[in-house]
Amino acid sequence: MNPETHPNSEEYELPCAEALLAGTLALMTGHAQSACARQRMLMAKKIRSNLYFLGQNPDLTPNFRTVVQRMHQHWDALVSANNPTAPGHDHHLLPETRLWHPAASLVH
Repeated sequence: MNPETHPNSEEYELPCAEALLAGTLALMTGHAQSACARQRMLMAKKIRSNLYFLGQNPDLTPNFRTVVQRMHQHWDALVSANNPTAPGHDHHLLPETRLWHPAASLVH
């Protein structure tokens, strides 16, 4: 469907890199607005993936790819810090929802 023939349409044809960037920005908005830790983690993983592919995209300028690669590192650290297989982490909580210190029952 062409948006020019249907002005109220929400469908757009974007180049691959732009479509991936638009989707990533939408996910980032959803991540910021979601109160559900599980949804936020799933979105964070997809954001990390999208940033990786954007950082490798030859259609983007080298400087833009560098910025996106740095963003990928940030999101990779965020996701890795909350990896359920990582020892010593609250598996279902994101950094902003964790306690500043462990609960008394966890202190040895």
